[in-house]
Amino acid sequence: MTMLGFVRHGSTEWNQLGKLQGQLDTDLTEVGREEARKLGRRLAEEQWDGIICSDLKRASETAQILGEESGIPLLHQDRRLRERSYGEAEGTTAEEREARWGIDWKKLDIGQETDQKLWARWIELEQELLQAYPDGKLLLVSHGGFIVQILRELKMEPESFLKNTSLTILLRGEAGWELELYNCLAHLQNE
Repeated sequence: MTMLGFVRHGSTEWNQLGKLQGQLDTDLTEVGREEARKLGRRLAEEQWDGIICSDLKRASETAQILGEESGIPLLHQDRRLRERSYGEAEGTTAEEREARWGIDWKKLDIGQETDQKLWARWIELEQELLQAYPDGKLLLVSHGGFIVQILRELKMEPESFLKNTSLTILLRGEAGWELELYNCLAHLQNE
Protein backbone atom coordinates (compact mmCIF):
# COMPACT_ATOMS: atom_id res chain seq x y z
CA MET A 1 0.00 0.00 0.00
CA THR A 2 1.44 3.36 -1.02
CA MET A 3 1.29 6.24 1.45
CA LEU A 4 1.78 9.82 0.32
CA GLY A 5 2.32 12.66 2.75
CA PHE A 6 1.64 16.00 1.08
CA VAL A 7 3.46 18.87 2.77
CA ARG A 8 2.70 22.47 1.90
CA HIS A 9 5.90 24.55 1.86
CA GLY A 10 6.84 26.87 4.72
CA SER A 11 5.72 30.50 4.99
CA THR A 12 6.93 33.13 2.53
CA GLU A 13 6.76 36.91 2.61
CA TRP A 14 4.12 36.77 -0.11
CA ASN A 15 2.00 34.43 2.04
CA GLN A 16 2.08 37.08 4.75
CA LEU A 17 1.21 39.84 2.26
CA GLY A 18 -1.64 37.81 0.76
CA LYS A 19 -0.07 37.74 -2.71
CA LEU A 20 -0.79 34.92 -5.12
CA GLN A 21 2.56 33.24 -5.84
CA GLY A 22 1.69 30.63 -8.42
CA GLN A 23 4.86 29.61 -10.23
CA LEU A 24 6.79 32.76 -9.33
CA ASP A 25 9.86 31.68 -7.38
CA THR A 26 9.66 33.18 -3.89
CA ASP A 27 11.82 32.47 -0.83
CA LEU A 28 10.93 31.16 2.61
CA THR A 29 10.94 33.60 5.49
CA GLU A 30 12.78 32.75 8.70
CA VAL A 31 9.36 31.82 10.13
CA GLY A 32 8.92 29.41 7.19
CA ARG A 33 12.32 27.84 7.85
CA GLU A 34 11.46 27.37 11.53
CA GLU A 35 8.12 25.79 10.59
CA ALA A 36 10.02 23.35 8.38
CA ARG A 37 12.54 22.56 11.13
CA LYS A 38 9.70 21.76 13.54
CA LEU A 39 8.00 19.51 10.99
CA GLY A 40 11.34 17.82 10.27
CA ARG A 41 11.80 17.01 13.97
CA ARG A 42 8.30 15.52 14.05
CA LEU A 43 8.95 13.43 10.92
CA ALA A 44 12.18 12.08 12.43
CA GLU A 45 9.95 10.03 14.75
CA GLU A 46 8.06 8.49 11.80
CA GLN A 47 9.04 6.07 9.04
CA TRP A 48 9.23 7.66 5.57
CA ASP A 49 11.19 6.33 2.58
CA GLY A 50 12.02 9.63 0.96
CA ILE A 51 11.09 13.17 -0.03
CA ILE A 52 10.21 14.43 -3.50
CA CYS A 53 9.59 18.15 -3.93
CA SER A 54 8.55 20.85 -6.33
CA ASP A 55 11.49 22.61 -7.96
CA LEU A 56 10.28 26.05 -6.81
CA LYS A 57 12.56 27.51 -4.11
CA ARG A 58 9.98 27.69 -1.34
CA ALA A 59 9.21 23.98 -1.66
CA SER A 60 12.75 22.76 -2.37
CA GLU A 61 14.15 24.65 0.64
CA THR A 62 11.36 23.26 2.83
CA ALA A 63 12.23 19.75 1.60
CA GLN A 64 15.94 20.27 2.23
CA ILE A 65 15.26 21.40 5.81
CA LEU A 66 12.90 18.45 6.37
CA GLY A 67 15.61 16.07 5.20
CA GLU A 68 18.29 17.65 7.38
CA GLU A 69 16.12 17.60 10.50
CA SER A 70 14.57 14.15 10.00
CA GLY A 71 17.25 12.12 8.25
CA ILE A 72 14.72 11.23 5.51
CA PRO A 73 16.52 11.24 2.14
CA LEU A 74 15.67 13.90 -0.42
CA LEU A 75 15.15 11.81 -3.55
CA HIS A 76 14.67 14.50 -6.20
CA GLN A 77 12.77 17.55 -7.41
CA ASP A 78 9.88 17.24 -9.82
CA ARG A 79 8.35 20.11 -11.81
CA ARG A 80 4.99 18.32 -11.79
CA LEU A 81 4.64 19.17 -8.07
CA ARG A 82 4.77 22.90 -8.84
CA GLU A 83 1.99 25.24 -7.82
CA ARG A 84 -0.75 25.94 -10.33
CA SER A 85 0.19 28.73 -12.73
CA TYR A 86 -2.12 31.69 -12.18
CA GLY A 87 -1.01 33.63 -15.26
CA GLU A 88 -1.49 37.39 -15.02
CA ALA A 89 -2.84 37.09 -11.46
CA GLU A 90 0.52 35.99 -10.03
CA GLY A 91 1.96 38.58 -7.66
CA THR A 92 -1.40 40.21 -6.91
CA THR A 93 -3.47 40.43 -3.74
CA ALA A 94 -7.16 39.50 -3.60
CA GLU A 95 -8.09 43.18 -3.63
CA GLU A 96 -5.93 43.83 -6.70
CA ARG A 97 -7.42 40.83 -8.55
CA GLU A 98 -10.99 41.85 -7.80
CA ALA A 99 -10.33 45.48 -8.77
CA ARG A 100 -8.78 44.43 -12.08
CA TRP A 101 -10.93 41.44 -13.12
CA GLY A 102 -13.89 41.33 -10.73
CA ILE A 103 -14.90 38.81 -8.08
CA ASP A 104 -15.14 35.95 -10.61
CA TRP A 105 -11.58 36.43 -11.90
CA LYS A 106 -10.90 32.67 -11.71
CA LYS A 107 -13.46 32.09 -14.47
CA LEU A 108 -11.67 34.44 -16.88
CA ASP A 109 -8.87 33.40 -19.22
CA ILE A 110 -5.93 35.36 -17.85
CA GLY A 111 -3.35 32.68 -18.57
CA GLN A 112 -3.95 30.45 -15.56
CA GLU A 113 -3.44 26.69 -15.67
CA THR A 114 -6.70 24.78 -16.05
CA ASP A 115 -7.88 22.13 -13.60
CA GLN A 116 -7.49 19.57 -16.40
CA LYS A 117 -3.83 20.44 -17.05
CA LEU A 118 -2.99 20.34 -13.35
CA TRP A 119 -4.77 16.99 -12.98
CA ALA A 120 -2.96 15.58 -16.03
CA ARG A 121 0.46 16.34 -14.56
CA TRP A 122 -0.62 14.77 -11.27
CA ILE A 123 -1.90 11.58 -12.96
CA GLU A 124 1.40 11.19 -14.81
CA LEU A 125 3.41 11.59 -11.60
CA GLU A 126 1.01 9.43 -9.57
CA GLN A 127 1.40 6.51 -11.99
CA GLU A 128 5.19 6.76 -11.80
CA LEU A 129 5.11 6.83 -7.99
CA LEU A 130 2.74 3.86 -7.71
CA GLN A 131 4.94 1.84 -10.06
CA ALA A 132 8.26 2.80 -8.46
CA TYR A 133 7.09 2.69 -4.82
CA PRO A 134 4.19 0.17 -4.61
CA ASP A 135 4.61 -0.13 -0.84
CA GLY A 136 6.43 3.14 -0.28
CA LYS A 137 5.87 5.98 2.13
CA LEU A 138 6.79 9.22 0.41
CA LEU A 139 6.63 12.86 1.39
CA LEU A 140 5.69 15.21 -1.45
CA VAL A 141 6.57 18.83 -0.70
CA SER A 142 4.35 21.00 -2.85
CA HIS A 143 1.97 23.96 -2.79
CA GLY A 144 -1.48 24.73 -1.41
CA GLY A 145 -3.28 25.28 -4.71
CA PHE A 146 -1.82 22.10 -6.18
CA ILE A 147 -2.60 19.88 -3.18
CA VAL A 148 -6.14 21.22 -2.74
CA GLN A 149 -6.94 20.65 -6.43
CA ILE A 150 -5.73 17.03 -6.22
CA LEU A 151 -7.97 16.47 -3.19
CA ARG A 152 -10.95 18.03 -5.00
CA GLU A 153 -10.41 15.79 -8.02
CA LEU A 154 -10.31 12.79 -5.66
CA LYS A 155 -13.66 13.95 -4.19
CA MET A 156 -12.10 14.84 -0.85
CA GLU A 157 -13.35 18.38 -0.38
CA PRO A 158 -10.88 20.30 1.78
CA GLU A 159 -12.50 21.40 5.02
CA SER A 160 -10.28 24.38 5.67
CA PHE A 161 -7.50 26.46 4.14
CA LEU A 162 -4.28 24.45 3.81
CA LYS A 163 -1.70 25.94 6.21
CA ASN A 164 2.03 26.29 5.65
CA THR A 165 3.98 23.09 6.52
CA SER A 166 0.74 21.21 7.09
CA LEU A 167 0.82 17.45 6.57
CA THR A 168 -1.95 15.72 4.60
CA ILE A 169 -1.72 11.93 4.22
CA LEU A 170 -3.31 9.77 1.53
CA LEU A 171 -3.30 5.96 1.59
CA ARG A 172 -3.75 3.95 -1.60
CA GLY A 173 -6.25 1.21 -0.80
CA GLU A 174 -8.06 -1.28 -3.01
CA ALA A 175 -10.78 1.28 -3.74
CA GLY A 176 -8.33 4.09 -4.50
CA TRP A 177 -6.98 6.92 -2.38
CA GLU A 178 -8.25 7.41 1.16
CA LEU A 179 -7.69 10.55 3.22
CA GLU A 180 -5.89 9.55 6.41
CA LEU A 181 -4.91 12.99 7.77
CA TYR A 182 -5.71 16.54 6.65
CA ASN A 183 -3.93 19.84 7.25
CA CYS A 184 -2.18 18.58 10.41
CA LEU A 185 -0.10 21.15 12.27
CA ALA A 186 0.68 19.17 15.44
CA HIS A 187 4.37 20.05 15.03
CA LEU A 188 3.59 23.76 15.45
CA GLN A 189 1.21 23.30 18.37
CA ASN A 190 3.35 21.06 20.57
CA GLU A 191 6.32 23.37 21.05
